[in-house]
Amino acid sequence: MKRTLALGGVAAGLLSVAAIAVPAQAASDVAPPVNLAKTNFAAKQVAAFWYGQSRANLINATPYAVETTLPAKHVSTGGASADSKAGVVGSSGDQKASSGTSKNVNLPKTTGKVFFIGADHKPHWCSATAVQSQYKNLVATAGHCVYDTESNKATLDKWVFVPGYYEGKTPWGIYVGKTAYTHYDYDVYEDGDRDYAFVTVYNGVQVTDLAVDKVRDRGYDTRAEAEKARAALVKQHTGWVGEIVAYGPNDLEKPDLDDWDLARRGQESQKVNVPVTKTWLPRLGLPVDASTWKEITHLIAGEDSTIKLNPDKGGFVDTMISKDEFDKTGILNFGFKDEILYYKDDGKWHKVAFWLNFAKKYKLVGKTVDLSLKDVGTLGSNVGGQGLAYNQKVGTGVFVFGYPSGSHPDGNYAFSGKTLKWSYGKTFKAAAPSMKAEELVGIKSSFTGEGAIGSSWLYRYSSTKRLGYLNGVTIAVSDTDGNKRIDTSVSPYFDGETLAVYKTAAKNWSGKIV
Repeated sequence: MKRTLALGGVAAGLLSVAAIAVPAQAASDVAPPVNLAKTNFAAKQVAAFWYGQSRANLINATPYAVETTLPAKHVSTGGASADSKAGVVGSSGDQKASSGTSKNVNLPKTTGKVFFIGADHKPHWCSATAVQSQYKNLVATAGHCVYDTESNKATLDKWVFVPGYYEGKTPWGIYVGKTAYTHYDYDVYEDGDRDYAFVTVYNGVQVTDLAVDKVRDRGYDTRAEAEKARAALVKQHTGWVGEIVAYGPNDLEKPDLDDWDLARRGQESQKVNVPVTKTWLPRLGLPVDASTWKEITHLIAGEDSTIKLNPDKGGFVDTMISKDEFDKTGILNFGFKDEILYYKDDGKWHKVAFWLNFAKKYKLVGKTVDLSLKDVGTLGSNVGGQGLAYNQKVGTGVFVFGYPSGSHPDGNYAFSGKTLKWSYGKTFKAAAPSMKAEELVGIKSSFTGEGAIGSSWLYRYSSTKRLGYLNGVTIAVSDTDGNKRIDTSVSPYFDGETLAVYKTAAKNWSGKIV
């Protein structure tokens, strides 16, 4: 997602399109939207990736540990402030909710995990929540759980939201991300004060049938041909798990002289040992008799020989052996035993290995995955959606819901990341210069950072209706008193500019995958 600050004509054009969707005073607040899965077929392939192999990628995903724990000295009093009048956008069950704490807090159905492929090419997850919108298709989380801040790619790959996720179970289905929206300052400058994202998702899907088949591949002379075959395979199936591998004659029943010829013409090749047998010597124009032995000894000694081999393409490796090993072959002076050439010369005993550079070939190795998917409806119709609160007074009480995991600095693992947890506190002003963040809000919370990133901060949360108003998302945690225990979570302050990003995302339709 790291981009240069100069915007050319194309980028400026995209920005002007996005600007139409927000109030005029907020035109510069919203970055151009970014596609996560542009087509239905692309979305099916994303679902296949997470559902395939008995949901192994879901189960084996680890919490996203990028930009999570801040040193105490990097968290200080900040200057978060409202930019206009406070307000709320209604939730799916809008009500006047209680703002007090409760001994028995009913957890929201809206909260879950977002899964994606990180910059390290491995599956990871963050916390996230469903937010009310026109088409009931919106998810909110931390910006760096959507936008790739570690590499030059715009967004993280294969992005999905799973509300109520637990150990591979997807009780309300998987919701594949369609389009991501964030603040212009986060998109361009990675401004921590704007580290939030709203993502539209397709209707949820569940698997009704799964077919996995091993790829049966004939092999290809060049990598380009194999790449073309892979592209065709991807178009034919909803998923493919595998890779292109190079192989040589050692993987074949019989080495082919044609492969050697290709190597001699400059094709990518590899060294392969070949027995000096009746099969190979005639191909080099050599008889299988004592004259061949003489030519080989000349070649090994560096003398003139009728055998003409390019030293980069092939040669002989002569190995000294004991008299006992030689005698066991039953050979007197020169001959073959078990396809190995043995000879005696000047009272010494030898065996000869013969090698050639063979052209590499390529094949597809892996499995295809074909899913039969069932549409389970919109995200909001299944789990509801939290409202949005902005420009709220600092010092207001909020509930935080997420999946904290990982250890405290002292090594204590207080959370597993498997189950949804909550904490409650009153917001205070904060800053984190190392994240380019001067206008954050914080709360006292023992949530550890891995997994808790993206946790929802809910203002006026009703434990009865399990709904409230999203007023922040966790972007980092810190041990502020130096006792090696995490005690603080921080979030961007939600203001009128946050509202502009939300409004842009909330008015966009996603549709169905199937």
